Amino acid sequence: MEISSSVPFLNQDDFSHFFSLFPEMDDTFGVNLSSGNDSRKRRRKDGQDEPEDDEAGVNASKNGGGFKEFLASLMLLDEDEKQEQKQREIDFQQDKFQFDSTFNKENQVMNNYYNNLEQHYSQLNDLDQSRAKRARRSASSSAVTAVAAATAVPAGSSGEGCSSVQSGSGTGPAGHHRRLWVKDRSKDWWDQHNHPDFPEEEFRKDFRMSKATFGMICNELDSTVMKKNTMLREAIPVRQRVAVCIWRLATGEPLRLVSKRFGLGISTCHKLVLEVCSAIKTVLMPKFLQWPDEQRMRTIKNEFEAVSGIQNVAGAVYTTHIPIIAPKISVAAYFNKRHTERNQKTSYSITVQGVVDPKGVFTDICIGWPGSMPDDQVLEKSALFQRANRGLLRDVWIVGNSGFPLLDWVLVPYTKQNLTWSQHAFNEKIGDVQNVAKEAFARLKGRWSCLQKRTEVKLQDLPVVLGACCVLHNICEMNNDVIDPTARFELFDDEMVAENSIRSANAVQKRDQIAHNLLHHGLAGASFL
Repeated sequence: MEISSSVPFLNQDDFSHFFSLFPEMDDTFGVNLSSGNDSRKRRRKDGQDEPEDDEAGVNASKNGGGFKEFLASLMLLDEDEKQEQKQREIDFQQDKFQFDSTFNKENQVMNNYYNNLEQHYSQLNDLDQSRAKRARRSASSSAVTAVAAATAVPAGSSGEGCSSVQSGSGTGPAGHHRRLWVKDRSKDWWDQHNHPDFPEEEFRKDFRMSKATFGMICNELDSTVMKKNTMLREAIPVRQRVAVCIWRLATGEPLRLVSKRFGLGISTCHKLVLEVCSAIKTVLMPKFLQWPDEQRMRTIKNEFEAVSGIQNVAGAVYTTHIPIIAPKISVAAYFNKRHTERNQKTSYSITVQGVVDPKGVFTDICIGWPGSMPDDQVLEKSALFQRANRGLLRDVWIVGNSGFPLLDWVLVPYTKQNLTWSQHAFNEKIGDVQNVAKEAFARLKGRWSCLQKRTEVKLQDLPVVLGACCVLHNICEMNNDVIDPTARFELFDDEMVAENSIRSANAVQKRDQIAHNLLHHGLAGASFL
Protein backbone atom coordinates (compact mmCIF):
# COMPACT_ATOMS: atom_id res chain seq x y z
CA MET A 1 0.00 0.00 0.00
CA GLU A 2 1.46 3.39 -1.03
CA ILE A 3 0.55 6.56 0.84
CA SER A 4 1.41 10.11 -0.23
CA SER A 5 3.96 11.91 1.89
CA SER A 6 1.66 14.92 2.12
CA VAL A 7 -0.63 12.99 4.50
CA PRO A 8 0.46 13.53 8.15
CA PHE A 9 0.74 10.26 10.08
CA LEU A 10 -0.01 10.06 13.75
CA ASN A 11 2.83 9.01 15.99
CA GLN A 12 2.70 6.80 19.04
CA ASP A 13 2.12 9.72 21.38
CA ASP A 14 -0.79 10.89 19.31
CA PHE A 15 -2.20 7.38 19.37
CA SER A 16 -1.76 7.23 23.11
CA HIS A 17 -3.54 10.53 23.50
CA PHE A 18 -6.17 9.38 21.10
CA PHE A 19 -6.64 6.12 22.98
CA SER A 20 -7.00 8.10 26.14
CA LEU A 21 -10.21 9.42 24.68
CA PHE A 22 -11.61 5.94 24.29
CA PRO A 23 -12.71 5.62 27.91
CA GLU A 24 -14.52 8.88 27.63
CA MET A 25 -16.12 7.74 24.45
CA ASP A 26 -16.88 4.42 26.08
CA ASP A 27 -18.31 6.28 29.00
CA THR A 28 -20.49 8.23 26.71
CA PHE A 29 -21.53 5.13 24.92
CA GLY A 30 -21.77 3.41 28.25
CA VAL A 31 -24.02 6.07 29.59
CA ASN A 32 -26.23 5.70 26.69
CA LEU A 33 -26.00 1.97 26.89
CA SER A 34 -26.47 1.92 30.60
CA SER A 35 -29.32 4.28 30.28
CA GLY A 36 -30.70 1.95 27.67
CA ASN A 37 -30.10 -1.06 29.95
CA ASP A 38 -31.71 0.71 32.85
CA SER A 39 -34.70 1.55 30.77
CA ARG A 40 -34.74 -2.02 29.59
CA LYS A 41 -34.53 -3.25 33.13
CA ARG A 42 -37.30 -0.94 34.09
CA ARG A 43 -39.29 -2.13 31.21
CA ARG A 44 -38.62 -5.71 32.22
CA LYS A 45 -39.77 -4.93 35.70
CA ASP A 46 -42.77 -3.33 34.30
CA GLY A 47 -43.18 -6.34 32.10
CA GLN A 48 -42.88 -4.39 28.88
CA ASP A 49 -40.53 -5.57 25.98
CA GLU A 50 -38.95 -3.02 23.55
CA PRO A 51 -36.78 -4.85 20.92
CA GLU A 52 -35.89 -1.62 19.01
CA ASP A 53 -33.73 -0.34 21.93
CA ASP A 54 -31.73 -3.60 22.05
CA GLU A 55 -30.84 -3.31 18.40
CA ALA A 56 -29.55 0.29 18.85
CA GLY A 57 -27.18 -0.81 21.62
CA VAL A 58 -25.71 -3.56 19.48
CA ASN A 59 -25.08 -1.12 16.61
CA ALA A 60 -23.34 1.32 18.91
CA SER A 61 -20.97 -1.37 20.19
CA LYS A 62 -20.15 -2.42 16.63
CA ASN A 63 -19.26 1.16 15.64
CA GLY A 64 -16.79 1.55 18.56
CA GLY A 65 -14.96 -1.68 17.61
CA GLY A 66 -14.49 -0.57 13.92
CA PHE A 67 -12.79 2.65 14.86
CA LYS A 68 -10.26 0.82 17.01
CA GLU A 69 -9.46 -1.55 14.17
CA PHE A 70 -8.81 1.44 11.89
CA LEU A 71 -6.37 2.93 14.39
CA ALA A 72 -4.60 -0.39 14.79
CA SER A 73 -4.09 -0.66 11.03
CA LEU A 74 -2.56 2.82 10.96
CA MET A 75 -0.10 1.82 13.65
CA LEU A 76 0.88 -1.28 11.69
CA LEU A 77 1.52 0.78 8.55
CA ASP A 78 3.69 3.20 10.49
CA GLU A 79 5.66 0.35 11.99
CA ASP A 80 6.21 -1.16 8.55
CA GLU A 81 7.44 2.20 7.24
CA LYS A 82 9.95 2.46 10.11
CA GLN A 83 11.25 -1.01 9.41
CA GLU A 84 11.68 -0.22 5.72
CA GLN A 85 13.53 3.06 6.56
CA LYS A 86 15.89 1.19 8.90
CA GLN A 87 16.54 -1.40 6.21
CA ARG A 88 17.32 1.31 3.63
CA GLU A 89 19.77 2.97 6.05
CA ILE A 90 21.49 -0.36 6.67
CA ASP A 91 21.79 -0.98 2.91
CA PHE A 92 23.13 2.55 2.34
CA GLN A 93 25.78 2.11 5.04
CA GLN A 94 26.84 -1.21 3.55
CA ASP A 95 27.14 0.30 0.04
CA LYS A 96 29.08 3.27 1.38
CA PHE A 97 31.46 1.02 3.27
CA GLN A 98 32.02 -1.11 0.17
CA PHE A 99 32.63 2.00 -2.00
CA ASP A 100 35.13 3.48 0.50
CA SER A 101 36.94 0.19 0.74
CA THR A 102 37.24 -0.08 -3.06
CA PHE A 103 38.40 3.56 -3.40
CA ASN A 104 41.06 3.14 -0.72
CA LYS A 105 42.39 0.04 -2.43
CA GLU A 106 42.59 1.73 -5.83
CA ASN A 107 44.20 4.82 -4.33
CA GLN A 108 46.81 2.71 -2.61
CA VAL A 109 47.57 0.92 -5.88
CA MET A 110 48.02 4.23 -7.73
CA ASN A 111 50.28 5.64 -5.01
CA ASN A 112 52.44 2.55 -5.14
CA TYR A 113 52.67 2.86 -8.94
CA TYR A 114 53.75 6.51 -8.85
CA ASN A 115 56.25 5.86 -6.08
CA ASN A 116 57.81 3.09 -8.11
CA LEU A 117 57.88 5.34 -11.20
CA GLU A 118 59.60 8.19 -9.33
CA GLN A 119 62.11 5.81 -7.87
CA HIS A 120 62.83 4.45 -11.35
CA TYR A 121 63.45 7.93 -12.83
CA SER A 122 65.55 8.93 -9.85
CA GLN A 123 67.76 5.92 -10.42
CA LEU A 124 68.06 6.80 -14.11
CA ASN A 125 69.04 10.39 -13.24
CA ASP A 126 71.68 9.24 -10.79
CA LEU A 127 73.01 6.86 -13.42
CA ASP A 128 73.24 9.66 -16.03
CA GLN A 129 75.03 11.95 -13.58
CA SER A 130 77.51 9.29 -12.69
CA ARG A 131 78.17 8.62 -16.39
CA ALA A 132 78.70 12.35 -17.05
CA LYS A 133 81.11 12.59 -14.13
CA ARG A 134 83.06 9.60 -15.36
CA ALA A 135 83.17 11.10 -18.86
CA ARG A 136 84.47 14.44 -17.54
CA ARG A 137 87.08 12.74 -15.41
CA SER A 138 88.12 10.63 -18.37
CA ALA A 139 88.36 13.70 -20.64
CA SER A 140 90.36 15.62 -18.04
CA SER A 141 92.75 12.77 -17.49
CA SER A 142 93.14 12.32 -21.25
CA ALA A 143 93.87 16.01 -21.73
CA VAL A 144 96.40 16.07 -18.91
CA THR A 145 98.07 12.98 -20.30
CA ALA A 146 98.11 14.53 -23.78
CA VAL A 147 99.68 17.76 -22.51
CA ALA A 148 102.29 15.82 -20.57
CA ALA A 149 103.06 13.66 -23.58
CA ALA A 150 103.24 16.70 -25.86
CA THR A 151 105.77 18.39 -23.60
CA ALA A 152 107.81 15.23 -23.59
CA VAL A 153 107.92 14.93 -27.41
CA PRO A 154 111.03 16.58 -28.89
CA ALA A 155 110.63 19.58 -31.15
CA GLY A 156 110.30 18.71 -34.80
CA SER A 157 108.69 15.32 -34.17
CA SER A 158 105.16 16.64 -34.69
CA GLY A 159 103.42 16.70 -38.04
CA GLU A 160 102.75 19.76 -40.14
CA GLY A 161 98.98 19.99 -39.80
CA CYS A 162 97.88 18.27 -36.60
CA SER A 163 99.62 16.38 -33.83
CA SER A 164 98.19 13.23 -32.23
CA VAL A 165 98.94 12.20 -28.66
CA GLN A 166 98.26 8.70 -27.31
CA SER A 167 96.91 8.37 -23.81
CA GLY A 168 95.64 5.56 -21.64
CA SER A 169 96.93 2.07 -21.21
CA GLY A 170 97.30 -0.47 -23.96
CA THR A 171 97.15 -3.44 -21.60
CA GLY A 172 93.41 -3.84 -22.01
CA PRO A 173 91.85 -6.89 -23.60
CA ALA A 174 91.68 -5.25 -27.05
CA GLY A 175 94.85 -3.13 -26.76
CA HIS A 176 92.68 0.05 -27.13
CA HIS A 177 94.39 3.47 -27.36
CA ARG A 178 92.81 6.90 -27.05
CA ARG A 179 93.96 9.77 -29.25
CA LEU A 180 93.62 13.50 -28.56
CA TRP A 181 93.99 15.62 -31.67
CA VAL A 182 95.27 19.16 -31.10
CA LYS A 183 95.36 21.56 -34.03
CA ASP A 184 98.78 23.02 -34.56
CA ARG A 185 98.43 26.80 -35.19
CA SER A 186 101.46 28.92 -35.78
CA LYS A 187 101.97 32.05 -33.68
CA ASP A 188 105.17 33.11 -35.41
CA TRP A 189 103.67 36.31 -36.82
CA TRP A 190 102.49 37.55 -33.44
CA ASP A 191 105.63 36.44 -31.66
CA GLN A 192 107.65 38.43 -34.17
CA HIS A 193 105.59 41.61 -33.72
CA ASN A 194 105.52 41.20 -29.95
CA HIS A 195 109.31 40.93 -29.73
CA PRO A 196 111.02 43.99 -28.17
CA ASP A 197 113.38 44.26 -31.16
CA PHE A 198 110.58 44.56 -33.68
CA PRO A 199 110.95 47.88 -35.60
CA GLU A 200 108.86 50.79 -34.31
CA GLU A 201 107.84 52.02 -37.76
CA GLU A 202 106.52 48.65 -38.87
CA PHE A 203 104.62 48.23 -35.62
CA ARG A 204 103.08 51.69 -36.01
CA LYS A 205 102.12 50.93 -39.61
CA ASP A 206 100.47 47.62 -38.68
CA PHE A 207 98.67 48.68 -35.47
CA ARG A 208 98.17 52.42 -36.24
CA MET A 209 99.88 53.38 -33.00
CA SER A 210 103.29 53.34 -31.34
CA LYS A 211 104.55 50.63 -29.04
CA ALA A 212 104.33 53.00 -26.08
CA THR A 213 100.65 53.74 -26.78
CA PHE A 214 99.93 50.04 -27.25
CA GLY A 215 101.64 49.22 -23.95
CA MET A 216 99.68 51.93 -22.14
CA ILE A 217 96.39 50.52 -23.43
CA CYS A 218 97.37 47.00 -22.34
CA ASN A 219 98.25 48.25 -18.86
CA GLU A 220 94.91 50.08 -18.53
CA LEU A 221 92.93 47.02 -19.60
CA ASP A 222 95.02 44.39 -17.81
CA SER A 223 92.73 43.81 -14.83
CA THR A 224 89.60 43.78 -17.01
CA VAL A 225 90.54 41.45 -19.88
CA MET A 226 93.00 39.16 -18.08
CA LYS A 227 91.92 35.53 -17.69
CA LYS A 228 93.29 32.79 -15.43
CA ASN A 229 94.95 29.59 -16.59
CA THR A 230 92.98 26.36 -16.37
CA MET A 231 93.98 22.73 -16.05
CA LEU A 232 93.28 22.15 -19.76
CA ARG A 233 94.91 25.21 -21.32
CA GLU A 234 96.81 28.38 -20.62
CA ALA A 235 94.97 31.69 -20.85
CA ILE A 236 95.67 34.02 -23.77
CA PRO A 237 97.96 36.85 -22.61
CA VAL A 238 96.56 40.36 -22.28
CA ARG A 239 98.84 41.81 -24.96
CA GLN A 240 97.72 39.20 -27.47
CA ARG A 241 94.06 39.82 -26.62
CA VAL A 242 94.41 43.57 -27.15
CA ALA A 243 96.49 43.03 -30.31
CA VAL A 244 93.76 40.85 -31.87
CA CYS A 245 91.18 43.57 -31.31
CA ILE A 246 93.33 46.48 -32.51
CA TRP A 247 94.55 44.57 -35.58
CA ARG A 248 90.98 43.68 -36.51
CA LEU A 249 89.88 47.33 -36.15
CA ALA A 250 92.94 48.71 -37.94
CA THR A 251 92.90 46.44 -40.98
CA GLY A 252 89.31 45.20 -41.20
CA GLU A 253 90.63 41.77 -42.20
CA PRO A 254 88.21 38.83 -42.10
CA LEU A 255 88.31 36.78 -38.94
CA ARG A 256 89.77 33.77 -40.73
CA LEU A 257 92.88 35.79 -41.63
CA VAL A 258 93.12 37.24 -38.13
CA SER A 259 92.91 33.69 -36.82
CA LYS A 260 95.88 32.59 -38.93
CA ARG A 261 98.05 35.55 -37.89
CA PHE A 262 97.58 35.09 -34.16
CA GLY A 263 97.30 31.30 -34.03
CA LEU A 264 93.81 31.32 -32.52
CA GLY A 265 90.41 29.98 -33.49
CA ILE A 266 88.01 32.10 -35.53
CA SER A 267 85.34 32.14 -32.84
CA THR A 268 87.99 32.98 -30.24
CA CYS A 269 89.13 36.00 -32.26
CA HIS A 270 85.57 37.24 -32.66
CA LYS A 271 84.98 36.87 -28.94
CA LEU A 272 88.21 38.69 -28.11
CA VAL A 273 87.28 41.65 -30.34
CA LEU A 274 83.95 42.12 -28.59
CA GLU A 275 85.41 41.64 -25.10
CA VAL A 276 88.26 44.13 -25.61
CA CYS A 277 85.94 46.69 -27.24
CA SER A 278 83.58 46.40 -24.29
CA ALA A 279 86.49 46.85 -21.89
CA ILE A 280 87.66 49.93 -23.82
CA LYS A 281 84.19 51.44 -23.56
CA THR A 282 83.94 50.66 -19.84
CA VAL A 283 87.47 51.53 -18.69
CA LEU A 284 88.98 53.97 -21.19
CA MET A 285 85.99 55.98 -22.43
CA PRO A 286 85.40 57.81 -19.12
CA LYS A 287 89.09 58.85 -19.15
CA PHE A 288 89.69 59.74 -22.78
CA LEU A 289 86.29 60.78 -24.18
CA GLN A 290 84.41 63.26 -22.04
CA TRP A 291 82.97 66.76 -22.22
CA PRO A 292 85.66 69.32 -21.28
CA ASP A 293 85.68 71.03 -17.91
CA GLU A 294 85.84 74.83 -17.49
CA GLN A 295 89.61 75.09 -17.79
CA ARG A 296 89.73 72.86 -20.84
CA MET A 297 86.75 74.73 -22.34
CA ARG A 298 88.59 78.07 -22.12
CA THR A 299 91.54 76.57 -23.96
CA ILE A 300 89.26 75.18 -26.68
CA LYS A 301 87.54 78.55 -27.14
CA ASN A 302 90.85 80.36 -27.50
CA GLU A 303 92.18 77.84 -30.04
CA PHE A 304 89.04 77.96 -32.17
CA GLU A 305 89.03 81.75 -32.02
CA ALA A 306 92.61 81.76 -33.30
CA VAL A 307 91.50 79.58 -36.23
CA SER A 308 88.25 81.34 -37.18
CA GLY A 309 88.05 84.66 -35.35
CA ILE A 310 84.69 83.57 -33.86
CA GLN A 311 84.43 83.71 -30.10
CA ASN A 312 82.95 81.10 -27.72
CA VAL A 313 83.24 78.14 -30.11
CA ALA A 314 83.20 75.00 -27.97
CA GLY A 315 83.48 72.43 -30.74
CA ALA A 316 82.72 71.38 -34.30
CA VAL A 317 80.03 68.76 -34.94
CA TYR A 318 79.91 66.38 -37.90
CA THR A 319 77.91 63.28 -38.80
CA THR A 320 79.26 60.41 -40.89
CA HIS A 321 77.81 57.09 -42.03
CA ILE A 322 79.20 53.59 -41.41
CA PRO A 323 78.20 50.94 -43.99
CA ILE A 324 76.51 47.82 -42.65
CA ILE A 325 74.96 44.63 -44.00
CA ALA A 326 71.21 44.87 -44.60
CA PRO A 327 69.57 44.21 -41.22
CA LYS A 328 66.80 41.66 -40.75
CA ILE A 329 64.42 44.20 -39.20
CA SER A 330 63.64 47.84 -40.05
CA VAL A 331 65.44 47.57 -43.38
CA ALA A 332 63.93 50.78 -44.74
CA ALA A 333 65.15 52.77 -41.74
CA TYR A 334 68.79 51.85 -42.41
CA PHE A 335 68.59 52.37 -46.20
CA ASN A 336 70.99 55.15 -47.27
CA LYS A 337 69.54 56.80 -50.36
CA ARG A 338 72.47 59.19 -50.97
CA HIS A 339 75.14 56.49 -50.90
CA THR A 340 72.97 54.24 -53.06
CA GLU A 341 72.60 56.91 -55.73
CA ARG A 342 76.32 57.73 -55.72
CA ASN A 343 77.64 54.15 -55.78
CA GLN A 344 74.81 52.69 -57.88
CA LYS A 345 74.62 49.94 -55.29
CA THR A 346 72.12 49.40 -52.50
CA SER A 347 73.67 50.73 -49.29
CA TYR A 348 72.69 50.54 -45.64
CA SER A 349 74.37 52.46 -42.85
CA ILE A 350 74.25 53.75 -39.29
CA THR A 351 75.30 57.22 -38.19
CA VAL A 352 78.12 58.45 -36.00
CA GLN A 353 77.82 62.05 -34.79
CA GLY A 354 80.81 63.57 -33.04
CA VAL A 355 81.94 66.88 -31.56
CA VAL A 356 85.70 67.54 -31.73
CA ASP A 357 88.09 70.06 -30.23
CA PRO A 358 90.71 72.01 -32.27
CA LYS A 359 93.07 68.98 -32.18
CA GLY A 360 90.49 66.62 -33.60
CA VAL A 361 89.83 64.84 -30.28
CA PHE A 362 86.23 63.74 -29.73
CA THR A 363 84.47 65.36 -26.78
CA ASP A 364 81.01 63.92 -27.48
CA ILE A 365 79.71 61.11 -29.71
CA CYS A 366 76.29 59.76 -30.64
CA ILE A 367 76.33 56.34 -32.33
CA GLY A 368 73.81 53.94 -33.81
CA TRP A 369 70.90 55.86 -35.34
CA PRO A 370 69.67 54.55 -38.74
CA GLY A 371 71.28 55.90 -41.89
CA SER A 372 68.02 57.23 -43.34
CA MET A 373 67.82 59.93 -40.65
CA PRO A 374 69.14 63.40 -41.65
CA ASP A 375 71.73 65.20 -39.54
CA ASP A 376 69.23 67.45 -37.77
CA GLN A 377 67.16 64.48 -36.55
CA VAL A 378 70.25 62.68 -35.31
CA LEU A 379 71.19 65.84 -33.41
CA GLU A 380 67.77 65.96 -31.76
CA LYS A 381 68.19 62.33 -30.60
CA SER A 382 71.66 62.88 -29.12
CA ALA A 383 72.72 63.50 -25.54
CA LEU A 384 74.29 66.75 -26.74
CA PHE A 385 70.83 68.12 -27.52
CA GLN A 386 69.58 67.06 -24.08
CA ARG A 387 72.59 68.75 -22.49
CA ALA A 388 71.74 71.97 -24.32
CA ASN A 389 68.08 71.78 -23.23
CA ARG A 390 69.24 71.62 -19.62
CA GLY A 391 71.14 74.89 -20.13
CA LEU A 392 74.63 73.41 -20.00
CA LEU A 393 75.65 74.90 -23.38
CA ARG A 394 74.72 78.47 -22.63
CA ASP A 395 76.97 81.18 -24.15
CA VAL A 396 78.86 78.66 -26.32
CA TRP A 397 78.66 77.73 -30.00
CA ILE A 398 78.80 74.30 -31.61
CA VAL A 399 79.68 74.81 -35.27
CA GLY A 400 77.91 72.57 -37.78
CA ASN A 401 77.44 72.38 -41.55
CA SER A 402 74.32 73.13 -43.55
CA GLY A 403 72.76 69.82 -42.49
CA PHE A 404 72.23 71.16 -38.97
CA PRO A 405 69.63 73.78 -37.94
CA LEU A 406 70.50 77.22 -36.60
CA LEU A 407 69.85 77.18 -32.85
CA ASP A 408 70.82 79.30 -29.87
CA TRP A 409 73.87 77.08 -29.42
CA VAL A 410 74.41 75.67 -32.97
CA LEU A 411 76.08 77.97 -35.51
CA VAL A 412 75.70 77.03 -39.19
CA PRO A 413 76.60 78.76 -42.50
CA TYR A 414 74.25 80.76 -44.68
CA THR A 415 72.51 78.59 -47.26
CA LYS A 416 70.59 81.16 -49.33
CA GLN A 417 71.77 82.44 -52.70
CA ASN A 418 73.22 85.87 -53.46
CA LEU A 419 75.15 86.21 -50.22
CA THR A 420 76.63 89.49 -49.06
CA TRP A 421 80.33 89.96 -48.46
CA SER A 422 79.91 89.60 -44.72
CA GLN A 423 77.96 86.36 -45.20
CA HIS A 424 80.61 85.02 -47.56
CA ALA A 425 83.26 85.85 -44.96
CA PHE A 426 81.23 84.14 -42.26
CA ASN A 427 80.79 80.97 -44.34
CA GLU A 428 84.52 80.87 -45.00
CA LYS A 429 85.37 80.96 -41.30
CA ILE A 430 82.66 78.46 -40.47
CA GLY A 431 84.17 76.21 -43.12
CA ASP A 432 87.57 76.42 -41.40
CA VAL A 433 86.03 75.17 -38.15
CA GLN A 434 84.08 72.48 -39.98
CA ASN A 435 87.26 71.26 -41.66
CA VAL A 436 88.64 70.41 -38.20
CA ALA A 437 85.73 68.00 -37.65
CA LYS A 438 85.91 66.56 -41.16
CA GLU A 439 89.65 65.96 -40.86
CA ALA A 440 89.10 64.23 -37.53
CA PHE A 441 86.53 61.86 -39.04
CA ALA A 442 88.80 61.27 -42.04
CA ARG A 443 91.62 60.22 -39.71
CA LEU A 444 89.16 58.09 -37.73
CA LYS A 445 88.12 56.11 -40.80
CA GLY A 446 91.65 56.05 -42.21
CA ARG A 447 93.14 54.75 -38.95
CA TRP A 448 90.45 52.09 -38.39
CA SER A 449 89.77 50.51 -41.77
CA CYS A 450 86.92 48.40 -40.40
CA LEU A 451 84.77 51.55 -40.67
CA GLN A 452 85.28 51.82 -44.43
CA LYS A 453 83.41 48.67 -45.45
CA ARG A 454 80.58 46.51 -44.27
CA THR A 455 81.58 44.70 -41.14
CA GLU A 456 80.78 41.20 -39.89
CA VAL A 457 79.80 42.52 -36.46
CA LYS A 458 76.12 42.21 -35.58
CA LEU A 459 74.06 45.38 -35.52
CA GLN A 460 73.46 45.22 -31.77
CA ASP A 461 77.21 44.93 -31.09
CA LEU A 462 78.29 47.58 -33.59
CA PRO A 463 77.84 50.68 -31.31
CA VAL A 464 80.32 49.18 -28.83
CA VAL A 465 82.88 48.59 -31.60
CA LEU A 466 82.42 52.11 -33.02
CA GLY A 467 82.72 53.64 -29.58
CA ALA A 468 85.98 51.74 -29.04
CA CYS A 469 87.30 53.13 -32.34
CA CYS A 470 86.53 56.69 -31.21
CA VAL A 471 88.26 56.14 -27.87
CA LEU A 472 91.35 54.64 -29.53
CA HIS A 473 91.35 57.58 -31.97
CA ASN A 474 91.44 60.01 -29.03
CA ILE A 475 94.30 58.11 -27.40
CA CYS A 476 96.34 58.22 -30.60
CA GLU A 477 95.61 61.92 -31.14
CA MET A 478 96.57 62.80 -27.56
CA ASN A 479 99.83 60.84 -27.90
CA ASN A 480 100.60 62.46 -31.28
CA ASP A 481 100.60 59.15 -33.14
CA VAL A 482 100.51 60.44 -36.69
CA ILE A 483 98.56 58.35 -39.16
CA ASP A 484 100.35 56.95 -42.19
CA PRO A 485 99.63 59.21 -45.23
CA THR A 486 98.90 56.15 -47.34
CA ALA A 487 96.03 55.25 -44.99
CA ARG A 488 94.28 58.59 -45.44
CA PHE A 489 90.54 58.32 -46.23
CA GLU A 490 88.41 60.76 -48.20
CA LEU A 491 84.97 61.42 -46.73
CA PHE A 492 82.01 61.43 -49.10
CA ASP A 493 79.09 62.25 -46.80
CA ASP A 494 76.54 64.39 -48.64
CA GLU A 495 75.22 67.46 -46.86
CA MET A 496 71.47 67.96 -47.00
CA VAL A 497 70.02 71.28 -45.88
CA ALA A 498 67.73 70.82 -42.90
CA GLU A 499 64.02 71.22 -43.61
CA ASN A 500 63.66 73.80 -40.84
CA SER A 501 67.11 75.34 -41.00
CA ILE A 502 66.33 78.37 -38.81
CA ARG A 503 64.75 77.68 -35.44
CA SER A 504 65.78 80.70 -33.39
CA ALA A 505 65.29 84.38 -34.23
CA ASN A 506 67.82 85.33 -31.56
CA ALA A 507 70.41 83.07 -33.23
CA VAL A 508 69.78 84.83 -36.57
CA GLN A 509 70.63 88.20 -35.05
CA LYS A 510 73.75 86.84 -33.35
CA ARG A 511 74.93 85.20 -36.56
CA ASP A 512 74.48 88.44 -38.52
CA GLN A 513 76.39 90.30 -35.84
CA ILE A 514 79.27 87.77 -35.96
CA ALA A 515 79.40 88.06 -39.78
CA HIS A 516 79.47 91.86 -39.59
CA ASN A 517 82.31 91.82 -37.04
CA LEU A 518 84.36 89.36 -39.10
CA LEU A 519 84.20 91.62 -42.17
CA HIS A 520 84.59 95.03 -40.58
CA HIS A 521 87.27 94.11 -38.08
CA GLY A 522 89.59 92.61 -40.64
CA LEU A 523 89.12 88.98 -39.49
CA ALA A 524 87.57 87.56 -42.63
CA GLY A 525 90.46 87.52 -45.08
CA ALA A 526 90.00 88.05 -48.81
CA SER A 527 89.75 84.56 -50.34
CA PHE A 528 86.07 85.06 -51.07
CA LEU A 529 86.63 88.21 -53.16
